Amino acid sequence: MQIYSNFDSGNIEILGYPDADSARLKIRVDAGGEFFQWFHFRAVGVKGRACRLAIENAGHSSYTKGWEGYRACASYDRETWFRVETGYEDGVLTIRHTPEFDSVYYAYFAPYSLERHRDLIARCQHAPLVRAQSLGQTLDGEELDLLEIANPDATRKGGKWIVWCIARQHPGETMAEWWMEGLLGRLLDPADPVARAALGRATFFVVPNMNPDGSRCGHLRTNASGANLNREWAEPSMERSPEVFLTRQKMLQTGLDICLDVHGDEALPYNSIAGSEGIPSFSKTQDKLLQLFRASLMRANPDFQTSHGYPAHAAGKANMTMCTNWTAEQFGTLSMTLEMPFKDNADAPDRAFGWSPPRAARLGMGCLDALYAVLL
Repeated sequence: MQIYSNFDSGNIEILGYPDADSARLKIRVDAGGEFFQWFHFRAVGVKGRACRLAIENAGHSSYTKGWEGYRACASYDRETWFRVETGYEDGVLTIRHTPEFDSVYYAYFAPYSLERHRDLIARCQHAPLVRAQSLGQTLDGEELDLLEIANPDATRKGGKWIVWCIARQHPGETMAEWWMEGLLGRLLDPADPVARAALGRATFFVVPNMNPDGSRCGHLRTNASGANLNREWAEPSMERSPEVFLTRQKMLQTGLDICLDVHGDEALPYNSIAGSEGIPSFSKTQDKLLQLFRASLMRANPDFQTSHGYPAHAAGKANMTMCTNWTAEQFGTLSMTLEMPFKDNADAPDRAFGWSPPRAARLGMGCLDALYAVLL
């Protein structure tokens, strides 16, 4: 057996090979030295072997509750990702799997590569209503891609709605970009009546990957400087968090009526929406629209629910360094954080695949129905 991780989003360190079927492993810490949980590596020479892959520093990871009931993702072709037997005991996460082929990839969740991201941008720009733009460069020189999707004939009393959707502030939350594939695929389908109607009333600004540097480096939560982007919205800088600085600058230029920030949660096995109830100026209108979005999404996709999620902050107690809270306070509009599981949806479990890229994409499609309900 040989273990490798020198590729896009790869993350693992090899501590040793106790025997032919076993490996002792360690997750590399994000830049900044605070966070780690994401892993992604390849095992070679393992066909028919009863492999035992022990990640020995899992007990010191950022969210140890995330290992409870968790099952790792595996793939032979890097397209279909299935779940494999995984146990967590005494601070060690152990993957046990007998591969059917010589080479297999393992990951915390199905990876979403920068190459696939570039293909997504290239594919979307062929739609007649799309302008593919660069907001600027990250610290490592990656382009921060923005898709502006606008129908010049869109109308709304008082002006067009402005909808912003962003994903992967935390790069290890790859389900967020799989969600983006679903949303964009439906939004750009000229035969979809909801998409046509939504684009008749709103302009969409979409950032499918807010953190390309962290994505490539295999980080869980930080960019190249070690900044947690979703704690940078109050005072971003080009030196520490250019991704937020540039996105915020564009938001201030375009205005904003709805903001949806897409994430993944390590511990909760549910899909949920967090609002901005704790901001100083939270209004009855914002609350009404939040409840409308939640109810509409639950009707559109039963994988979404409202019984489990983050508790709402008390009035005036919101963390204003977070995107949802900063945008809600700055613009006085509907702003939300969507959370998806790394594990499975406990309300509708899938033993073979758990929460998966196709299900995340379907949730993205359903979110268009919920956004349209608000746009009405």
